[in-house]
Amino acid sequence: MRVAILGLGNMGGAIARNILKAGHDLTVWNRSPDKAAALVEGGATLATTPAEAAAQAEIVFTMLADDRAVEAVTFGEDGLLAADPLCLHVGLSTVSLALARRLAEAQGDRYVSAPVFGRPPAAEAAQLSIVAAGAPASIAHAQPVFDAIGQKTFVVGEDAPAANLVKLCGNFMIMSAIEAMGEAMALAAKNGLDKQALFDVLTGTLFGAPVYRNYGPALIEGTYRPAGFPAPLGLKDMNLVAEAATGARVPMPLLGVIRDHLLQAIARDGDDVDWSAIGKAIGDNAGL
Repeated sequence: MRVAILGLGNMGGAIARNILKAGHDLTVWNRSPDKAAALVEGGATLATTPAEAAAQAEIVFTMLADDRAVEAVTFGEDGLLAADPLCLHVGLSTVSLALARRLAEAQGDRYVSAPVFGRPPAAEAAQLSIVAAGAPASIAHAQPVFDAIGQKTFVVGEDAPAANLVKLCGNFMIMSAIEAMGEAMALAAKNGLDKQALFDVLTGTLFGAPVYRNYGPALIEGTYRPAGFPAPLGLKDMNLVAEAATGARVPMPLLGVIRDHLLQAIARDGDDVDWSAIGKAIGDNAGL
């Protein structure tokens, strides 16, 4: 299958490598072309514009940082909509519900929302979980590529923003779990209890889910660099959750706490910390 991917960051680069491994004919584009060098050496073709990449593909995947980046490569000069002919566009990025709606309205059945759950190691191992929404035939057309990059595809309907809503809800719940674990560890440490002992008991009884096991070690050791998922992107996602909640008139008090802790972590420790660095913000506020 002729596939293009736009965006070669930690996630996009790993996804591109797995598409190549699966034997697909791959075209890549990135705002900084140097990130494509290894992929080109491995057999990918480098496009100079998003439109050029899309014109060479049956399916183009976008994996970009935010709404502005997705808007630029889709609607901008030499963007996807300038390609001839138009191909299927699969959006892997975490974007707002409003942008997902705009993308679907502009591209019709040629657009599928398919944000993913999984950090860069999962992307490298082709173990992402994919949440897809769009026309059934379009999702079926993309499924061979989904199989090359992920472990499971969850189809949540034909309305594209539904997939983005699932992703935003999931990211909110990840942050909520980190918040709760960070507060519990601060309480334990302030009372002289070893964080590792608390973690072993909790994950060995009621809280053995991957989210606790994956983020617990960072909270115990205070290691928030290198960032698997940078805190500014986490803040961007929580702002998107707030936007969706405001639009639907859904109070989310915990969301405000999480956003404040993300802002504190970024302000004190910089843009390069992981979103789990809210654990440090919690500890600092506890006087640890």
